[in-house]
Order: sequence, then C-alpha cells, then structure tokens
Amino acid sequence: MARPNFLTRLTLRFRKSIPVINHVRLSGAIGIGTPMKPALTAKDSDEVLERAFARKGIAGVAISINSPGGSPVQAAMIHARIRALAARYKKTVYVFCEDVAASGGYWLACAGDEIYADESTVVGSIGVISAGFGFVGALDKLGVERRVHAAGENKAMLDPFKPEKPEDVERLLSLQADVHEAFKRLVRERRKEKLKGEDEELFSGAFWSGRQALERGLIDGLGHLHDMIERKFGPKVVIRTITPPAGFGLMKRLGFGLGRAGFADAFVDTLETRALWWRFGL
Repeated sequence: MARPNFLTRLTLRFRKSIPVINHVRLSGAIGIGTPMKPALTAKDSDEVLERAFARKGIAGVAISINSPGGSPVQAAMIHARIRALAARYKKTVYVFCEDVAASGGYWLACAGDEIYADESTVVGSIGVISAGFGFVGALDKLGVERRVHAAGENKAMLDPFKPEKPEDVERLLSLQADVHEAFKRLVRERRKEKLKGEDEELFSGAFWSGRQALERGLIDGLGHLHDMIERKFGPKVVIRTITPPAGFGLMKRLGFGLGRAGFADAFVDTLETRALWWRFGL
C-alpha cells in the first residue's frame, strides 16, 4: 500500500489537532406543524441526527433545542434516537436550550449528557395537558344539525359539541397520568442526583427561567453554544452545523397538494402551534 503523500499526512495531522463538534438544531412544536413550518418529528429529524453522530473523528455532538412541546410520543422517539446514536458512536451530547425547552422540549433536552441554557430561557413544564373548547348549544343557535354515527360506546367521547361526561374526563385524566409518569421517570433517570427540590414542585407542570432551572438541577449551567464549546475544547474548535438536505419539506411548506380540507387542517394546526408558544409568552 502506497504511503500518503506529504500534503495528505499534513492535512490528517491538522485535522486531528483541531476538535470538531457536529451541531444539530431541533426547533418547533413537536408533532404539530404549519404549511410554512413543518412539525418536529422523529421521522424528519432521523437523517440529520444520523449524519451528525456518524462522522468519524468528531469530539462530540451539540444539539440546540427551541421547542414549547407537543406530542409526547414524538418527543420520546426523538429522545430515544439521540441516546441510541450516542451509545452506538460513543459520543457525548451537549444540549443548548434557546428561547424555550418546555414540556416535550425539555423531554428532548434530557437527551443531553450536559444541558445548558440562557438565564432567560423558559425551562421545565414537566406535565401533560389537553386543551380544547366546548361548543354545547352553538349549533342550535346557528340552526345547524350535527350528525355523528359511531360504533363503540366510547368512540365519540369528549365530543366538543356535547356536555362533558364525568366518566370521560376521568378516562382522559387517567391517560394523562400514565404519560406524566413516563415523563417523570425519564427526568429522574437522566438527571438523577442532580435534581434539587421536592417532586411536588419539579413535576407540577411549572416552568422556570434558566437561572431558576439551574437552581433546581434541571440544567447543568448557564451559557450559549459557541462560548461553552470553546471553553471545553479551546478556541480552535470547529462547530459544524448539520442541516437537512436542500429542498427538505419545501412542498409541504408551500402547501402543495393540501386542497381545501388540507388548508383547513393547516389553519387549525397553526392555531395549536401558536397556542403552545403563547403559553410561554413568545
């Protein structure tokens, strides 16, 4: 086998002397998207995460998170994928929370071996919520007859056009309790002895500023991506941001193929997405 020439050897030596951190951005409501801003999902984030971890010779992976939450299932799937890749490639994961890492956003943040945030970042909201509207009597006033046919006595439960039934609300609360327990279990597993304070407060669904979150052990420090990475790896460190392929999600963002019903759904998704952000004052 021919020996590498001088230029190749010099390039390899130069690369080895400079640490490289691959960086991924996870931004948006989880599982809830709009025509102009696709949802953050496990499927759509899988390729960029794989590329970030798989590159040889990197010193670690940094992940920026800016999310008010959304689907707990999608949050769990993305979290699990990050941890699986970290274990496979033996890489440390550094998470940087931006405006918001709340609810499902904090679920994602817990995938980090170290979690950092700005002192004003909104962090926490370890809870489960279901929100909607009741339109009981609205159709009568409009002179509209609604027709619903269902097989299964619980198929039409929590219908917004009918009065709530106590047994339906009890069933919903039971489901939420299961999801909440899974969330708490994950936070305890990932943060372990770092957590400070009583469970009643930490897992109440409350959210805090970055400084308050640090006091409670929800994050490891206050700082931003470039500053913290340079502190850890020196001023020569290279931070390489891994992005989705060009044109990714373009057709979805432009609304092609949506049709009338699709645009109606997109409008509702937009309202749901804004409601998530508004809850945290953004």
